[in-house]
Amino acid sequence: MMEQDPWKSARAEFDAIPLPEELNDRVLAGIREGQFRRKRRRLGRMLGTCAACFVLLLGVLNLSPTVAKAAADLPGLGGVFQVLTFRNFRDTDTDRTVSVAQPGITGTEFAEKVNGEIQQRVQAALAEGESVVSDYKESYFATGGTQEEWEAHDIRVTVDYAIKYQTDTRVSFVLDTDISLFNSYHKQYFYNLDLAVDRELTLRDLLGDDWAAICNASIRARMAAAEDPTVYFTPEQGGFTTVDESTPFYINSAGNPVVVFPRATVAIGALGVVEFEITETA
Repeated sequence: MMEQDPWKSARAEFDAIPLPEELNDRVLAGIREGQFRRKRRRLGRMLGTCAACFVLLLGVLNLSPTVAKAAADLPGLGGVFQVLTFRNFRDTDTDRTVSVAQPGITGTEFAEKVNGEIQQRVQAALAEGESVVSDYKESYFATGGTQEEWEAHDIRVTVDYAIKYQTDTRVSFVLDTDISLFNSYHKQYFYNLDLAVDRELTLRDLLGDDWAAICNASIRARMAAAEDPTVYFTPEQGGFTTVDESTPFYINSAGNPVVVFPRATVAIGALGVVEFEITETA
């Protein structure tokens, strides 16, 4: 009698083992879980790729006004990319730190005109900053200041902006320039633009023909309701009298105009820049 093959014997014993009734469900569940994990990994890679492309697109838009202008005309991108950081840099030496975040608008020739004006103001602010710091340094050392004391000043020349309001066709933002040495070197420039018709928005556009009366009533009511109304100058002291076409303002997130008065023009200097949101219910 021939000796039985041990491998065939083991295989026969294995085949004779009864399979649990739930085995098929477990196998199917395992297959489904594996498929889900593979799909999730693929989705993660796709999202990562999309995110990387979006970051790259933002970088290209920031670096290239031509590409940004073209993107403004693409469906779904115009509203997102109307205001961009056109120039962004930081420079530090032993005298000062210069920080610039310069906005730029995508779109038509009107937008390019606005960008040109912003560029001029930024260049003027940087030139003024360098001049002020240089003159102050010369005076500082002439009166006995030391290099160590000078470097402790931490003088900053800053250009920045803040978007206050934006829709598909309208945008309101503020350009800030500042030299940290003195309060008098803080300046604000307000841009309220209707990009659908390529022009600046006015208080009349937002409030109607009675815009001046509405603004004046709202401002006076808020001054009178202040905890200490005496912080505001009277008309006899050179304080607020009326708004006019040159009165600066921006549009807030609620869509209301906010009238802005520079430091120490309508109130004591300790209040800094004074703002009044204009509503007809003030």
